[in-house]
Amino acid sequence: MNDQSFDTNQYELIGKFEHPDITAKGETRASVPLIAATTLWFNTGTLCNIECLNCYIESSPQNDALVYITTAEVVDYLDQIKLRKWPTTEIGFTGGEPFMNPEIIDMTRACLARGYEVLILTNAMLPMMRKSVKAGLVALQDEFGDKLTLRVSLDHFKSEYHDKERGHGSYNVTLKGMEWLRDNGINMAVAGRTVWGDSDAESRAGYKALFAEYGFDINTDSASETVLFPEMDEAVEVPEITTACWDILNKKQSDVMCSSSRMVVKRKGDEKPVVLACTLLPYSPEFELGETLAEAEGAVKLNHKHCAKFCVLGGASCSG
Repeated sequence: MNDQSFDTNQYELIGKFEHPDITAKGETRASVPLIAATTLWFNTGTLCNIECLNCYIESSPQNDALVYITTAEVVDYLDQIKLRKWPTTEIGFTGGEPFMNPEIIDMTRACLARGYEVLILTNAMLPMMRKSVKAGLVALQDEFGDKLTLRVSLDHFKSEYHDKERGHGSYNVTLKGMEWLRDNGINMAVAGRTVWGDSDAESRAGYKALFAEYGFDINTDSASETVLFPEMDEAVEVPEITTACWDILNKKQSDVMCSSSRMVVKRKGDEKPVVLACTLLPYSPEFELGETLAEAEGAVKLNHKHCAKFCVLGGASCSG
């Protein structure tokens, strides 16, 4: 992509996605300012009840690189939102599996009580189906209604593809969890993957038939209720995003996830959580912005393959 170039003699042997300011071709790397922080994400911890074939955050029953965040730590960031006057309307919880965190119900209640909409990403499997968690979700639903949404990871509308990713039998377990959410009137959305070559129309038609069969009130025409994510494969070659790409691709900085969101994580061994540029890059130190929301208000340089493939070229957003 043509762009204003640097003197590449100053930057010999630079590979792709290596320099924060310039590409391997010596062009100006694109960056994204925090335009309006409408969503704040919390990673509840990387522990998960299952180990998927391709998990971008490498969650598993053994991975505790990101430890359980606490309700007190979440509340501290809610206070910072108010102090910084962020226009935040949504709080998101991701993992790992959020329902493995013993404080997830309390954290969710703290956010809902302040008037935020809450989105919890879950596989709707056994951690969500524990008696105490179910009782907590029902209580939250009774008190806050549609302010709470659970987005269930259902990788494909066919069991064989979902189970290839998440393990034999996982599809049926997830559907049982979704049936419980349906029966208790808890708002649902679904996240699928596009790795198996279905077109957008084919995927949405497949999910629509499945949802009709089970009576799930999920709109397959809505990008926020049925989210179809491009696959994140770091081995795939993708172009670097330069400042010229916005016009070439007919994209705006506001289209990219890091223009409107940040994520809080707590690393194993650290005293305090830190704020990251987005949900997709929990282990990349260059996307760590500081411990406070004030430190996290700067622009993000699109210096990673996920920035290119998932956000700019794929047009995806974790908030839908």
